[in-house]
Amino acid sequence: MANILALMLAGGRVDELDVLTYFRPKSVLPFGALYRIVDFPMSNLMNSGIEKVGILSQYRPLRLIGHIANGQPWDMVGRNRFATILPPFKGRDASDWYKGTADAVYQNLDFIKMNKPDLILILSGDHIYKMNYQTLIDFHLEKSADVTIGFTPLPKEGANRFGQATIEGWSRKGGRVSRYAEKPKKRLLDWASLTIYLFNPNVLYEALEANAKKDSHEFGKDIIPALLENFKVFGFKHYGYWGYSRTLDEYWQTSMDLVGKNPRIDLASWHVMTNMADRNIRDCQPTIIGPSALIEDALFYSGCNINGTVTRSVLFPGVIVEEGAVVKDSILFFDTVVKREARVVRTITDIGATIGARAKIGDDPLGALSVVGTRSTIPDETVIHHGVTVHPNLDPTRFSKSEYAPGEVVK
Repeated sequence: MANILALMLAGGRVDELDVLTYFRPKSVLPFGALYRIVDFPMSNLMNSGIEKVGILSQYRPLRLIGHIANGQPWDMVGRNRFATILPPFKGRDASDWYKGTADAVYQNLDFIKMNKPDLILILSGDHIYKMNYQTLIDFHLEKSADVTIGFTPLPKEGANRFGQATIEGWSRKGGRVSRYAEKPKKRLLDWASLTIYLFNPNVLYEALEANAKKDSHEFGKDIIPALLENFKVFGFKHYGYWGYSRTLDEYWQTSMDLVGKNPRIDLASWHVMTNMADRNIRDCQPTIIGPSALIEDALFYSGCNINGTVTRSVLFPGVIVEEGAVVKDSILFFDTVVKREARVVRTITDIGATIGARAKIGDDPLGALSVVGTRSTIPDETVIHHGVTVHPNLDPTRFSKSEYAPGEVVK
């Protein structure tokens, strides 16, 4: 096997996720009743036999550093194995803050060259998918490519949020990239970028040095279009599931793809690993399902205590649903408490949130999602309609009324 060095872009905050990324980068957002989003690309690397990973971190890195734990959960600890966090730094010639995805990699050229890679795999740390990167590497070598980019068929909706490409030929594996446009205003080309780039080292070094003299420093916007004219840029086609969870609605929908009669995400076959020491998950007691519980189409792990009704929802360890409470179409992060006879519909609650007795949050199964920030407590009997955002760390005294209209923000 070639000496592959992976660089994971995992340090960004996404404004569209609002209060869910106030205190964490998107890459460590809880997902799937047990995991963090970064677990999916990390597990892909592990399952692909790639054991050298540099993780580019910037926004509030503490939780990411704690979760990665030197790569041990993915068996990346050893003489020639590692998962290293690479935060911004202040040096003689370098900026003290990453100015874009390309600049983040450029600032770590010393780390890259020190590892003398045969190929450099750059990927995002905040997508939900399963891929054996060796198939992409084999395709890259077969085509004698300078750069290979992972693509998936362009979604019917929201095409303007993706880098788009035309891939020549009819091969199912992929072909030469003849056109590329970074996030055009409308559907322009046929394939959406997965933010997965495989570079020959000298090509990457040359591209980064040239880009460093410019004002914009992004792979999709700047590096890839500049390479098309003078280098062999190929597109590798990925047809499997790919969860793009940049917005609240996308995150919710990707989570709902875990449940149902035929879930689109089959965790049993994906071989996803996580840090079981994070939040002491490994020490959780078995989930307790009380005599009054009614559970249908739900996903949960150890450490829950369910005595109410839970339907089409995802519950993380430590969640308590008391007797008479109803949770429907919702995602409850670690240690959320839903008290007696409360009703929670189409809502995401962050870690340690509490929904008071007989409170109602989210009233429209087709309306906008409601979000409750970490460690906030909704007072008893409060009515919160759909689309309401509750900021973190609010106690009951911060709620000035008993009912909140759709779309309100509680601070």
